[in-house]
This record gives sequence, structure tokens and C-alpha cells, in this order.
Amino acid sequence: MIKADYKDKSHIVNILTKVFDDNNSVNYVIKQDNKREQRIKKLMEYSFDICYLFGNVYLSEDRNACALTLFPDKQKTTLKTILLDLKLAYSSIGLTRIKKVQDRNSKIKNSYPKEPIFYLWFIGVNSTVQSKGIGSSLIKDLIKESEITKRPIYLETSMQKNIEFYNKHGFKVYKELDFGHKLFLIKRDVH
Repeated sequence: MIKADYKDKSHIVNILTKVFDDNNSVNYVIKQDNKREQRIKKLMEYSFDICYLFGNVYLSEDRNACALTLFPDKQKTTLKTILLDLKLAYSSIGLTRIKKVQDRNSKIKNSYPKEPIFYLWFIGVNSTVQSKGIGSSLIKDLIKESEITKRPIYLETSMQKNIEFYNKHGFKVYKELDFGHKLFLIKRDVH
């Protein structure tokens, strides 16, 4: 695993935009219209920027997989983050849906512990090379990083098929939320 540079943004955004096209949680957040794919792309650009500022962005050695991680306790409100939030609201969420998305995010964040965590916001593998162990290799590297930083990993998924993948790597579902689709909150403690 390598730390991504800012110049890797478009490559990473392209991977994540394709991988999360049919994701229930992502599609809950973004406005559903004829610009849906562009809206997903804007969400991934936003997520990259926030993780680049307050976490880490990783690529697999072969550059076919990526992960956006965040240290929520290090997040700060700045002029830049306010502008990023406004851009996201306008370009992805839609102004009439902001409250709905804020309520969702509050319910998720209220389920996290108060101590520092390693938040895995997005992880994805280029669709042309999925099921070849690249995602497993990347998650193992992220687990090592979590151990080094002594922070448990937290994430959520709305895709039932992902739970088996995470269980295989020592994660467990600790809570379910309902937003018209199930959202599984998952964690892996530091060992």
C-alpha cells in the first residue's frame, strides 16, 4: 500500500465512482436525477479532499484499489471545509435534501465511540480486477496501519455482500440503522 498524492485524485475518484454506482448508501445521499453519475463523482471528489486534509488516501501497489481514511478527531472547520461542504450540497446532495442527509450522518456519528478512531470512509477495487485478492491485501495493510496508530477501524456498508468480506478480516457488525435500506455499522478493534 502506498500513500496517494493529490495528483492521484482523478484516478481514485474514477475507481470509486464506478465501484459505488449501485451502492444503497451513496445513492441515498446523492440527488437521484439524470446527473446521478456526476453527483457520485462529486461526492467522491469531496471525500478525497476531506480525507487528504484530515486522514490518509491510499492506493494498492498496482494502483487498482484505493481507500479513503479519516481521523474524525482531527477534523476542523475551516474556510476551505465550509466551501467544500457548500459545493457538495449544491453539486451532489441537492439543497432540498440537506437536512435528510445531515440527520443520517448524525445518527451514524452518534454510534461511534468518543475515543479516536480510524474511519474507513471508502474502499474500492477497479471492477476489471475484482476478486483477485487486491481488496483483501489493501484491507490487511489498513489493519496494520490501524494497529500502528492504535485506533480501531470503523466503517459502514449498505451492501449485505460486503459483510462476509469484512467478517473474514476480523470485523464485526455492531449496529444496524434503517434509512429505507439497512446500513450496517462495522468495526474492528485494535489487537
